[in-house]
Amino acid sequence: MALVVHTGASPDAPLPFERAALAAPDITLVLRGRCRTPEEVLAAVADADVALCYGEPYTEAVLAGAPRLKAVIRYGIGVDTIDLDAATRHGVMAVNFPDFCIREVANHALALLLACARRIVANDRSIRQQGWAATRRYRSQVGTIHGETLGLIAFGHIAQALAARARAMEMRMVAFDPFVSDDLLAEYGVARATSLEELASVSDYVSCHLPLNPKTRGMVGRGFFRAMKPTAFFINTSRGAVVAEQDLIAALQAGELAGAGLDVFESEPIAPGHPFCHMDNVVLTPHFASWCDQTFEALYRRVGEAALAIARGGVPEFVANPEVLPTRRR
Repeated sequence: MALVVHTGASPDAPLPFERAALAAPDITLVLRGRCRTPEEVLAAVADADVALCYGEPYTEAVLAGAPRLKAVIRYGIGVDTIDLDAATRHGVMAVNFPDFCIREVANHALALLLACARRIVANDRSIRQQGWAATRRYRSQVGTIHGETLGLIAFGHIAQALAARARAMEMRMVAFDPFVSDDLLAEYGVARATSLEELASVSDYVSCHLPLNPKTRGMVGRGFFRAMKPTAFFINTSRGAVVAEQDLIAALQAGELAGAGLDVFESEPIAPGHPFCHMDNVVLTPHFASWCDQTFEALYRRVGEAALAIARGGVPEFVANPEVLPTRRR
């Protein structure tokens, strides 16, 4: 009998798609409730064969203390809450779904860009609260979008999908990503920036697509925002902690950039009194970019199917630490 433990779902969560995939006589699924600390996670998975998680901390201590654990399956793309080095040392696969929600997040980044560029939210609030005439103050510094430059921080799958959309809108594009080839950039009509500061200085809109890891945490900070045009907008649909949030707040307050469209934040959820909530040049959404009913239903099903395969000795489609495969726990 293989034990699959969920460390993020409440004990009464229906999880119909995961349960359907794991409805087998040799599998037991247990929901431990939301485990917020490494100690709670370890207590939940100490005897587990497979763990399912949303964003709980899987640290060295957790991975070392769960001798039967074969894999941690993270819903979605990011694996920033799993210590990948420790997982590899202990033979644990870190499983994710890097092909999940690519189009949805690209669409959301574009929606935030358009909302900022066209002052959609500010105009809506103003016309409702103060009347038609009050919207005139938002008619300055409105760009054309076509012919303007979109800067992409990192050029993975989501940024590539956004580039395809921006190209259809006749935008120029530049990307900073030292890990992608010139041929890939050329395929999407994207020029290469040799530094973040260069990208910031030439862009009318910047869209951030960095994964979160120790090297990228706080990577976009004061120097970057100071290099941006005062008419430019910053968009982030990746992870909040890749941005030094206080530096972004300071830059917005100082007028060093025109505004921002943000779906992710350093600490979530943000409080109603957060400085962003009082800035009418900032468009906010609640870490919502990936959401689509059909897409999430497919993800839930895939999580269950991956857990079943791993519990029975298999290897899933995607492993974020592939170097573990030769020495993985079986």
